[in-house]
Amino acid sequence: MQANTIQSDVKSEQRLLEKIRKLPFDKIVELENFIDFLYQRPNSSQALVTTSTKLSESCFTKIWDNPEDAAYDNL
Repeated sequence: MQANTIQSDVKSEQRLLEKIRKLPFDKIVELENFIDFLYQRPNSSQALVTTSTKLSESCFTKIWDNPEDAAYDNL
């Protein structure tokens, strides 16, 4: 990480902390809930991969589940 980026990150963090300190308690709780939501939300590309994988499972069931390939099930 470059020195400018680190300084910018520190300044951004300081600005955010100053704003948070000025919030009333109920808004801090709301902010914490929002931050938790952001951490739990999958990024859009991962969600697309997961969804398309789930949708394709039924199409591949006949290919995956057959006696000829049973040996691969134990790998």
